Amino acid sequence: MKHSWSLVLATLPCLALALPSPESQIIKRDSTLIPKSCFDSTSSLTEYFNYNYPWGDTHNGAAIMSSSNAVINTAGTLTLEAVYTGASDYAYDSGTVYAKQHFTVAESGGLDFTADFIAPVAKGTWPAFWLNGVNSWPPEVDIAEWKGTGDISFNTFNTSSAVEALNVNYPNPTEFHTVLAELRDENGSDVKVNFYLDGTLITTQYAKGLVGQPLELIIDLQMEGSSGSPGPTGSMFAFSPLV
Repeated sequence: MKHSWSLVLATLPCLALALPSPESQIIKRDSTLIPKSCFDSTSSLTEYFNYNYPWGDTHNGAAIMSSSNAVINTAGTLTLEAVYTGASDYAYDSGTVYAKQHFTVAESGGLDFTADFIAPVAKGTWPAFWLNGVNSWPPEVDIAEWKGTGDISFNTFNTSSAVEALNVNYPNPTEFHTVLAELRDENGSDVKVNFYLDGTLITTQYAKGLVGQPLELIIDLQMEGSSGSPGPTGSMFAFSPLV
């Protein structure tokens, strides 16, 4: 019998924030790179996002990704669904999307990434909303990551061993919560990242040498891996879209 777990996202706006000098304050400060309408339909989703990962359909876990597991069931909401199949190589079918556009923090500039989530937190479920270097790994900025412990994680990888990470309790996981990461040029080379949960600043981290480096935006529901194993096989989580 197949059972499923869902990561639900609604109204995902990604903003590029210009930081003009005082003499040019009349210039509009915000420009929207991915509009809220990106989840209104499958056609709007595929205008801004590709299915799977930039490198393929698997990554560090027990799920293989398919476009049929990343769906728009309700206008304004994207659902990524992981289904337990018990297959020998990958025990789950699941969904991932990544933005077609690359994102770069310019000198004296910045970017905001925000979304509303319902995210599973059971052991073996591993959803994430994250930035990955286009040309190399690291850099990586985990805007939000859930690793099967009941917590939400905010992480910045400068090397594989130089990592800033913070885990905090993720309350009421069957309800929507808003995550936001503000990326700002700190000194012409490093990027300051402010992480927010439901409008509250949780932590500030620094990505070394990130200014000018292109980034990929990935939204995925991986299984097992860093969230532990065995993953769930016997329960189904059902979620309602944001109203």
